Amino acid sequence: MKVIDLRSDTITLPTDEMRKAMFEAEVGDDVYGEDPTVNLLEQRSAALLGKEAGLFTASGTMSNLLALLTHTRAGDEVILGSEAHILWYEVGGASALGGANLRTVLNEEDGSLDLGSVEATIRPDDLHYPTTSLLCLENTHNRCGGTVITAEYTASACNLAHRHGLAVHLDGARIFNAAVALGVPPARLTAPVDSVCYCLSKSLSAPVGSVLCGSGEFIERARKKRKMIGGGMRQAGVIAAAGLVALDTMLDRLPVDHANAKRLAAGLSRIPGIECSVEKTVSNLVMFGLSSHVPTDAFIDGLRERGVKMAHREGPRFRAVTHRMVEAEDVDRVLEEIQKIVSKFTSH
Repeated sequence: MKVIDLRSDTITLPTDEMRKAMFEAEVGDDVYGEDPTVNLLEQRSAALLGKEAGLFTASGTMSNLLALLTHTRAGDEVILGSEAHILWYEVGGASALGGANLRTVLNEEDGSLDLGSVEATIRPDDLHYPTTSLLCLENTHNRCGGTVITAEYTASACNLAHRHGLAVHLDGARIFNAAVALGVPPARLTAPVDSVCYCLSKSLSAPVGSVLCGSGEFIERARKKRKMIGGGMRQAGVIAAAGLVALDTMLDRLPVDHANAKRLAAGLSRIPGIECSVEKTVSNLVMFGLSSHVPTDAFIDGLRERGVKMAHREGPRFRAVTHRMVEAEDVDRVLEEIQKIVSKFTSH
C-alpha cells in the first residue's frame, strides 16, 4: 500500500534528473566563490526575483535568519505577523543570535497585516525605545493556510516601511506558488522588497536548500553572516545542481499541486464532520477542522492505519499539503479513507 504523505511538501524526493545533475555537477569551493554551479543558481534566482544578487543557503530558516541578522543590529525591533513562520518555527534565532526584538501585528485571514496597525507599531524616535528597523512579510502564508498577498499590497506595505526608514524582508518560501495562484511573474511580487528568500526543498522538490536574494551590497554582507553561523558549504554545487533542475522543471507543474489541493478541499467540504473552505484554498495548502463529534486522536490513528500522513495543528485543526508525489487518485483515496473514519462518529 502506498503511503500518502501530506504533512508537507518538504518530504518530496529529488527526481531522477536532479540526481543525475548532482552526480555530474561541476564544483569548486563556494566559500571562495569558485563553485560554478552555486554561482549559476544564485544568478538565476536573483534574475527570477528581480534582484541583483543571490546567496545559496542550507534552508529557508537560515535564509530568514541571515536576512534579519543583516538588516538589523542587536537591540533593534522587527515587526512581523502574529502567525509568521519566523516567529513560530525558527527557534527564536533572530533574538538568540541577533539580539532582535520581535514585535507582532495581528495577521489578517489572507496573511496580510493591517497597514494602519503596522504604522502604529513603528516606534517613534525616543531615547527609551528600541529602533524599529525591519518589517517582515510572508507569501504564501503558511499558518494562514497557503494564502497569498498581492503585488499591490506588498507595494503599499513597502512604501509605508520605507517612508519610516524600515527595510522589508519577504519570507517567500513558496513565492512561486503565490505567483501561480495570482497569475503574475514572481518578480512582480518581490520587486519592492529589500530582500526575499525562497525554498528549493518544498514544492520545487529539490533535496536541500534555499536562496536569499537582494541588492549586491546586501548579499555581500549576508554572505559574511552566513560564514559566521557556519553556513559556508564548500563544494555545494552537488546540491545546487538539483536546484537548477528544479527551476527548469518544477515551476511549470505547480498548477497541478494547486488543482489537487482544490480537489482535496472540495471533497473535504462535502464530508459531514469536516469543516473546510474551498474558496480559501488558493495554493497547495489545505486547512481543515473536525467537528466536535469526531475525536482528534481517533482521526489521527485512523489516518495512520490507512497509510495517510497529515500535519496536526492545534486542537481539531489539520493541514494537508499537495506536492509532486501526490496525484489526483491519491487525493481521491485520502477522501475515501477520511469518509470512512468520520462516518463512524457522524452516522448516528
